[in-house]
Amino acid sequence: MKRLFLLCALAALSACATTKMSSTERLAMYRDHAAAPVKDFSYFGSLNGWQPLGDSALAVWTKPNEAYLLDLAGPCQDLEFAPAITISSMMGRVTNFDRVRPLGGGSGVMRMSCRIKTISPLDLKSLKAAEKEMRKAEVEARQEGEPAN
Repeated sequence: MKRLFLLCALAALSACATTKMSSTERLAMYRDHAAAPVKDFSYFGSLNGWQPLGDSALAVWTKPNEAYLLDLAGPCQDLEFAPAITISSMMGRVTNFDRVRPLGGGSGVMRMSCRIKTISPLDLKSLKAAEKEMRKAEVEARQEGEPAN
């Protein structure tokens, strides 16, 4: 139940973040809350969630409290519109030799895979705090713009 709540909360945060911010702004916020790049992360074929951040980066959640910013080697066709992705791995590890492939579209649609350039762990606590502050500022801005009754 706790895991479901966290997934819903992450989805709500992502939905809030995507309604007002451009891809570039979202990517900048995620980069601000990313640690130094690492060489790999554990991955056993199942993601807890993912968020496209433009056409050349995405965030992936491997656990509810563990996420990584993946910068890609170039633009990844249809990443922003894909309903799902796959990530290649070797022996349960994803490195910058692995690839992300957008899925979906229709039968017969061939999706090209995109090489991972860098992997950076995300500080989810600070990211959530920044998103909360941004939403608070948006609410205050809307309230100030509303006429008093």
